[in-house]
Amino acid sequence: MVSTVVVHETGGPEVLRFEHSTAQAPGVGEVWLEQKAIGLNPLDLSQRSGAVRVPLPCGLGLEGAGQVMAIGPGVTGFAVGDRVAYATGPLGAYASARLFPANRLVKIGDELGYDEAAALLFKGITAHYLLKTTCPVGPGTRVLLYGAAGALGQIMVPWAKHLGAFVIGVVSKPDSVERAKAAGCDAVLVFDAATLASQVAELTGGHKVDVVYDPIGRVSFEASLDSLRPRGLMVSFGMASGAPAPVEVSTLNAKGSLFLTRPSLAAHTATALDYQQRAQEVLQAVASGIIQPRIGRRYPLADVALAHAEMESGRAQGAIVLIP
Repeated sequence: MVSTVVVHETGGPEVLRFEHSTAQAPGVGEVWLEQKAIGLNPLDLSQRSGAVRVPLPCGLGLEGAGQVMAIGPGVTGFAVGDRVAYATGPLGAYASARLFPANRLVKIGDELGYDEAAALLFKGITAHYLLKTTCPVGPGTRVLLYGAAGALGQIMVPWAKHLGAFVIGVVSKPDSVERAKAAGCDAVLVFDAATLASQVAELTGGHKVDVVYDPIGRVSFEASLDSLRPRGLMVSFGMASGAPAPVEVSTLNAKGSLFLTRPSLAAHTATALDYQQRAQEVLQAVASGIIQPRIGRRYPLADVALAHAEMESGRAQGAIVLIP
């Protein structure tokens, strides 16, 4: 029996419903996976709440790890029993087993636990494109990063430091400061929209930063723009506090000919080749000790509503993983 979490209407964690079915035979290019662990991400919450629209009814979840149990026609490079992980979808990771396209699977070695892989791949690929494509970070790059104590931040901070950046982390509350420092931040600020830009200027000798990575959205947007040097890059890649207000183009000119981008994981992994290359670099970074998965808490799949509530509360001290 296969258990799958399905959303029929948007709302709070209470809209998450379980449905049951039987195993399916994989079609052309597909495999049947027995899932061992499932990663939670902020995008899951936005899709469940309706802030990001998806066709209903639908499954949720874009990140998981498990074992190949059956292979469909045309699949090469995989065998029954292979340990694999994936990120970026298609939707439906919240399940004990599922069909999945083979060209979006990544083999994982025995040294990486299923739960670690499920906590890593989506966030690792996100960190990879943000640090290496959206803004190629290198020696001396001054970075302002929100959520430095969170699951993504704990991957981005050490990776940015490895690349040679000076990293100012931003956290939402004082008890997250030490965790952000432990991740490698050169300095950590507790968010206050009224004072953030002046604090950043003080920390950088008046130069401000080259790039801001802001997944918060509405409440932080103005402070982020004001923390940038002339011709700096504002990377708005999330909306934890709601979507930022529309920006007048003249505002970017007035604040120093700033650049603004709204990147997405989908656009940076649109082809199987891009996706596989980024995934392999993430796994190599783990093997080299540059980054590591940090699991804050594991929940049984049956407790998915509790897991969503914890992520929304901001109490999680690392990635949240569901175990079927």
